[in-house]
Amino acid sequence: MSTGERIRQETPAEAGRDIILCTIRERRSVRAFLDRPVARELIETVLDAARWAPSGANMQPWYVRVVTGVTKARITRALLEAREKSIREHPDYQYYPVEWFEPYKSRRMGLGVAMYSTQGARRNRAESWNNNYRFFGAPVGLLFFIHKDLATGSWMDYGMFIQNVMLAARALGLETCCQASICDYPDQIREILGIGPERLLACAVNLGYPDWSAPVNGFARARAPVAGFTVFHD
Repeated sequence: MSTGERIRQETPAEAGRDIILCTIRERRSVRAFLDRPVARELIETVLDAARWAPSGANMQPWYVRVVTGVTKARITRALLEAREKSIREHPDYQYYPVEWFEPYKSRRMGLGVAMYSTQGARRNRAESWNNNYRFFGAPVGLLFFIHKDLATGSWMDYGMFIQNVMLAARALGLETCCQASICDYPDQIREILGIGPERLLACAVNLGYPDWSAPVNGFARARAPVAGFTVFHD
């Protein structure tokens, strides 16, 4: 019985717990994938579900390019070559703060320690970073573009669309990793895909079947408790 079929047979409260515990809380950024192709039908199903995300004035600011096979390999080569030639990264927007500060600095460091510790003596930061450009071995890369003239609200809408992508993927037995690093060299990607400068590269999502035997997919994750970011007012 599929997750969807089971949820439909449960009470609303039981179904709600399933959605929260199985779909949302167990989602994680997967950084090792099986060498197993994803059917185009599944990719279209994921995107068909994601398109129902809310957006201000129903603007639907998302624009997606799906890359696999030869095209994905071309993008990987272009990004690695730029890195090897020490070309300065030039993303379309500033993702992280210029100067890290608390509590964000500690959270970032904690993630790095947890993730790199899974590699033990084999740890190589340069090679680990290059794996970002290889889409962590995922067979599918989803590249999300947004028109340069849209405002901050549309970027917020886009985040909801991308979250829908990741949760829909989980419902179909797939996993994802949302990446900002793919956006380091957007001009090279636009050239390969034949996209004009009016579309900014917002982020990428790797999509595929997870390799749960890989230690990098098993380290403990941390999240602040509700009380750490919420204030209730009566």
